[in-house]
This record gives sequence, C-alpha cells and structure tokens, in this order.
Amino acid sequence: MVDVLVIGAGILGAATAWAAARAGASVALVDQGDIAGATSSASSKLLHGGLRYLAMGDLKLVREAHRERRLSAERLAPHLVRPLEFVVPVGRDAPVPLWKVRAGVWLYGSLARFGDGRSGRIPVAEAAVRAPGLRTDGLAGTVLYHDHQTHDGRLTLAVAQAAAARGAIVTPHVAVVALRITAGRVTGADLVDRLSGAPLAVTACSVVNAAGPWVDAVRRMESATAGTSVRLSKGAHLLLEAEGERRSALTTPLPQGRVSFAIPWEGMLLLGTTDEPFEGDPATVTATDSDQRQILAEASQSLEPWLLDPGRVRSRFAGVRVLPVAGRSTARIRRETVIGRGPAGMVSVAGGKLTTWPAVGERAAGLARAGRSAPAAATPLPGAAAAAEIDAALARAWPGLDADIRAALGRHYGTVALDLLEPARDRPELLERIDPNGPDIWAQVPHARDHEWAATADDVLRRRATVAYRGPVAAAVHARVAELLAER
Repeated sequence: MVDVLVIGAGILGAATAWAAARAGASVALVDQGDIAGATSSASSKLLHGGLRYLAMGDLKLVREAHRERRLSAERLAPHLVRPLEFVVPVGRDAPVPLWKVRAGVWLYGSLARFGDGRSGRIPVAEAAVRAPGLRTDGLAGTVLYHDHQTHDGRLTLAVAQAAAARGAIVTPHVAVVALRITAGRVTGADLVDRLSGAPLAVTACSVVNAAGPWVDAVRRMESATAGTSVRLSKGAHLLLEAEGERRSALTTPLPQGRVSFAIPWEGMLLLGTTDEPFEGDPATVTATDSDQRQILAEASQSLEPWLLDPGRVRSRFAGVRVLPVAGRSTARIRRETVIGRGPAGMVSVAGGKLTTWPAVGERAAGLARAGRSAPAAATPLPGAAAAAEIDAALARAWPGLDADIRAALGRHYGTVALDLLEPARDRPELLERIDPNGPDIWAQVPHARDHEWAATADDVLRRRATVAYRGPVAAAVHARVAELLAER
C-alpha cells in the first residue's frame, strides 16, 4: 500500500511524485510506456515564458513561467537547463509590426525583471552573425530576447530520479487496467507489466491521474460518464544538419498568432512546430511528409533556402499537446493546467507547459494529500552543478575523452557522468561512440539499464541518448543496445 499512486510518468506525473515524496508520502509512479515516453519527450525543448502568450493577455502565465524556468536553470537543474538567446526577424509585411514586437519584448523582459541580459532591437547585421542563414532581405528589423532550453526527456527522467531518491517506487512499462473503487472512493488500481504480461495491483490512499493525452481515458475508469476535459493538438518538429556557430535561435511570427522556431539543439537545428487538432490515438502520432513541407515552408520566411534543403533533414518527430477544452483554435488556447477531483476522489492533472513543472507538481500533490504536510523545499536534481565545474571534473578524471563527448555527458548527466564512466576503466570499448556523427557513447546503455529504468532499445536511443534524433538507426546498433540491456 502507498499513500499516493501517480498514473503517468511524463513531466507532470514525475513532478507530482517528487512533490508528494518530499512531503513524506509513500509514492508509486507508473506509466504504460517509458518515462517521458509521449508528450514530455516531443516538445520544442524549451523552458520559456511564452512570448506569444503576451498577445493572449496571459501575463500571469508568462510571469509564472519566467519564475519557474529560472528556478530550473539556476537551482534545480543547471546542467540540463541552459540560457538561449532568441532573435525575432520582423519583415516589412509581417503579421506583427516591428514596434509591437519591440514593445512585447520589453514587457516580456520586464516580467522577468530584466534578469536575462540585453534585450530589444539589434542591427540586422548583428542578428545574421548570431544566427547564420538568416534571410535579411525585406526585414524591417530584428529584436533580441532570452529564454532557456533543455533536453525534455532527460529533464523528466531526472525528476523521476529525484522522486525515487525520496523513496518513490518508479515502474515504467506498467499499464493501468482498472481503478479499484471501494465505498465510492478510488483506492488503487489493477495493473499489468507490459513487458512480461504479469498482473500487478496497488492499493493507495490517493490516486493522481497524470496520463497526459490519455487523461480522459483514465477519468472514464473512475466514472463511465466522465466527459471530455481536454483537447489534443499535434505538434511536429524537424532536426536538420546545423551550419556555422549559431548563438541564437529564431522566433518568426506567423499568422493566427503562431510562431516558427529555429533552435540550435544538440549540434543540430530544430525546426517547428505545427499546431493542429488531433483526434486519433496519441500512441500513433507521427510527423508526416506534409508536416515536413509545412515546417520547411514556414521556416523559409526567415532562413535561406540552402539551409532548408530537405536533404539536410536528419529526423522528425511529433507529439500531442494537452489543452483545456475551449471553443477557439488550438493555436489560440491558453496553455493552462487543468487540475480537478473526480466523483470518486481521483485527482486529474493535465496540460500546462513544460516550463512550469515544479509549481504544477506541488499543486497536484497538495490536492492529492488534501492539506496534509507540505513538501519540503525543492532541492537540486541528481547531478546538478554548473557546466564549467562538471567539464573540469570530467577533464581531470578522463583526460583522453573527446571534448564533445565530455560536454554532452556534462549537460545530460551532470556530476553523475563520473559514475557513468567508471565501468569503462575495465571495459574501454564503452567509451566508443554509438554513432560516429554524435557524442553518445556505449557506456550510457548499461547506465540507462541500471540507473534509469531503460528496458528497450528505443528507451535508450531516443530518451536516454540522442542517437535516434540524428538519423535512422542501424539494425546493428539496435541489436548491440539490446545485448547490453540484457546483460546483468
């Protein structure tokens, strides 16, 4: 028996489990797939205040997001969350005029208390240096602002690890078959291990439904008459070969209040995102040829054609956003979090932004705990340290390690990278690259197996490492990962 059962190990479920565990509760966190296996590993990889949400008049959300992104970057996960400059290229015929963008950026910076550095209008020539490939013809001007970026899957994993360090039981690849309801109250769940087929069960004082795009399906396990509380919106992204030293990302205003991002990420260029209603099974969402054409066409408004050659596309991915039910288009729905209690007492939490994960987790855990002891103050996540400190420690311990490998280990694992590398002293082949075009090494696979709940090759190649983002993965690589996962 546990105090709190959390269903769904995306960022909101992991955050709820961590907050409940910090409050002294016994916690179980389960997910039908991998940790961050759906929406939480398919984002734009940003922790951001949401510049475009200002146009929606959502100052409260922007102010909260600014506070939460800086909490993650400065205290909770400085190894995983890094500052990033953004340039807004404003054409003479742009949907938002230059004066309005400048005013918006000023307000955006003021809501962050101007704590991120210089913002405002910059010369077009300077913008072109910061963002190679920027189209400068037809521009009325360029504007600079600041946000943060992350590896969303690894951030979610680190939060789950923090919950486990507080005693939470974390079990991915375990699906909820049915909720247990006793005297009109949810008291646990019947489960199944999706890898072995073994039936499981858990009794709980409180249940939190953080199933993301499946939140309403779980609500209907509580009550067959539960209606629809959220809408789903598909967002697709592309990853392209990068060119030149790119200091800044691009945010290009589009019609209907949308924007197009071009973001340097993991040595590649991340483009996106789409925003369209999604009605199907969230497990089947994919980025299509049509999505690719749309993303490249929208990016062409601010990037030179040579940079957007389809032959430069390494990979593409898609996920579904979970949005409150509203009558307007998905692009115009505010990214608010929906938290409520069902007729049998289950707490359901969905939506919101990756950025505000700490606050949402505490709110959901507080509702599940019904006013009992508040969580202890959030402490840094496992591995948290400044990038320079981590790199120096890795350079001392492993002087022969290539700089790009060292940097990637530091920004993904923090100080835990030292433990990850230790088995390679007896098995030097673990220091070899998985993909010659990327910094991931084989030592990450046994570490993922033993310390990060990885059970399948896809768990490792997409959510523990970056191999799958860099292009098609060879069958031999899949086979070798499976071999290493099977070792004990």
